[in-house]
Amino acid sequence: MSTLAIFSATFCNAEAVIEACRERTGHRLVTDDALVADAARLSGLSEKKIENAFAAKASVFNPFTHEKERAVAYLRLALADLLDADNLIVSGFASLLIPPDITHVLRVCLVADAKFRVETVRQQKKMSEKDAAALIRKHTEQAATWVKAAKGDEDPWQSELYDMVVPMDKTAPEQAAELIVQHLGADVVQPTTRSRQAVADFQLAARAGEVLAKAGHNVSTHARDGKVTITINKHVLMLARLEEELKALVEKVPDVKGVETRVGENFYQTDIYRKYDFQMPSKVLLVDDEREFVQTLSERLIMRDMGSAVAYDGESALNMVAEEEPEVMILDLKMPGIDGIEVLRKVKATRPDIEVIILTGHGSEADKKVCMELGAFAYLHKPVDIDVLSDTLKQANEKVQQRKLATGGNA
Repeated sequence: MSTLAIFSATFCNAEAVIEACRERTGHRLVTDDALVADAARLSGLSEKKIENAFAAKASVFNPFTHEKERAVAYLRLALADLLDADNLIVSGFASLLIPPDITHVLRVCLVADAKFRVETVRQQKKMSEKDAAALIRKHTEQAATWVKAAKGDEDPWQSELYDMVVPMDKTAPEQAAELIVQHLGADVVQPTTRSRQAVADFQLAARAGEVLAKAGHNVSTHARDGKVTITINKHVLMLARLEEELKALVEKVPDVKGVETRVGENFYQTDIYRKYDFQMPSKVLLVDDEREFVQTLSERLIMRDMGSAVAYDGESALNMVAEEEPEVMILDLKMPGIDGIEVLRKVKATRPDIEVIILTGHGSEADKKVCMELGAFAYLHKPVDIDVLSDTLKQANEKVQQRKLATGGNA
């Protein structure tokens, strides 16, 4: 029997429908959690970083690290490896990664109106109507962001994306499952030679995508009959050189019969193509209340292929440490509110793996002694030579990467 792919709005009784379908078909259930675990194993990334691919908000460091795109590449690879088998139920966000030309997949969307979902949340979570509505909006934003990334579409519930859209506010889970299984047996979704070839092409495109992601590239891949097409969606000044590099990498993938490159619809926008250099600092948090100085510093680091984000006070810096997982921090001492020494103390208490470089124009020898005792990596004075700062950043980043290797940590 064919494969079933189910994507659902939250609080639409999806779990009950999926379980009823599984009982009726005997199909193997493949969840997002299972694919995340497989993708983490294949990539060496942590499961948390793979899960972040589904998040509505990308990390501020993502333009430099491509972590979200790398996670999606490995989710595609994990999913592609499974599709040789029939009799699967693929549920959740990852179900939308299955290409439409694999026609022996029945694509189902479970939806319900806002009133039904709000009431379901209120009953299950014991929330107020206002809080329930806010939770649903958050989940809908996440779904919309994921559909945009996976399908290039703004509306996660658009009927053109699915073979069936089931209104769960009007359909009991058992009825929905019965209807889905009935359509799963239709001739139009049974495996054919062409749809089997589409699976092989998806697997080939996924392997090509893995090779490119591993080399630090952020492009999309598609395959047909063994020929791989690479799409470049960001502007690059030396396009011919990039195309040669991409082709050289993919031509080495087994079973590739040909490679071509093209530019996508976003190529002519203002974004600049950046290859991720795994050896360069890419998650640097700059903390300084002198806005013009820190913005200029950020721009100068970016010109040197170092990825950075900015915080203008200690409290914002601590919030970003909690949310964004920087690896190196450049920290001023004299700031309003929480000063640099207190930020350093809190960071080292909660995230000792972050290497902190003090960069100050007002520090004393006593301050330096305190900072180094608290675990600062280096203590520099303003104005600082950019080459000295760059070298210090690279040394701090090297220490971070060596620690990861020594502890088996994930990149």
